[in-house]
Amino acid sequence: MNARRVADDACGIAQAAAVVGDWWSLLVLREIARGHVRFDQLAGELGVSRKILTERLRTLTEHQVLERRPYQDRPPRHEYVLTEQGRGLVPVLVALQDWADRWLLGDGTLTGEAPGDGAEAQRVASLVGEAVPTGLRLPATDGRVHDPVAAGSRPTVVFAYPAAGIPGIPAGLAGPPIPGSAGCTLENRQFRAAWPRFEAAGIAVHGVSTQTPEEQAAFARAEELPFPLLSDARLQLTAALRLPTFRAGQDLRIKRLVLVVGPDRTVRHTLFPVTDIPAVVTRALDLAVAAGR
Repeated sequence: MNARRVADDACGIAQAAAVVGDWWSLLVLREIARGHVRFDQLAGELGVSRKILTERLRTLTEHQVLERRPYQDRPPRHEYVLTEQGRGLVPVLVALQDWADRWLLGDGTLTGEAPGDGAEAQRVASLVGEAVPTGLRLPATDGRVHDPVAAGSRPTVVFAYPAAGIPGIPAGLAGPPIPGSAGCTLENRQFRAAWPRFEAAGIAVHGVSTQTPEEQAAFARAEELPFPLLSDARLQLTAALRLPTFRAGQDLRIKRLVLVVGPDRTVRHTLFPVTDIPAVVTRALDLAVAAGR
């Protein structure tokens, strides 16, 4: 055994590459994170041959990244879901997307903003007609876990933001000055001010960021928010919808956007990029009212 192979045996990068360091394996994981967990769904989304897909699913299952779960007896059919070990790869997928958005699809600028005709805007726009995967549960500022989509026959407005302010810490000290990362407190306050109109129309409002539940809870209490803020610290929703992100220090943050989701979990409208927060709040209300008719 040569020296390089011995070194690779003790290298985490080399060992991880042996499991997922393949074009199709990474895309299979991307689609399963998006909620496409059945063989025919995966084949259709990826445009891959059944032979290649079968091989990749077998490899990922053998390495305990995926688990096969039966959903039909006659004929036998299985779904492929992420194990706890597999869910540990979700931040890796999001980090790869973030790196490519910045360096391959963008100009390398570190920013929380986005051009209206860029790859990120196209990806967000393509969410219209897509379903928010079932089974997602995110911890919230009310101490419970929530489905991002409200239960019952009413629309949900989900507004994502990089990070809310931390009470007692000046904004200039809370993080690096990155374009597009400020103004999250204003956004929450605008939705708070409009909350009576959302409530009267029977529309749920959920805020979401990658901050911890504790950070968001302190902010929600200080601002007396009437709606829950959800924590996507584990990047489940971000990966499922391929939301645009940027890196602030050591943290991945979601870029500011709004989704209007129908009672059937289908995304009806997307608002991205967000540049005029008051106007976007009003537009989200109008679109959600229309979606509930």
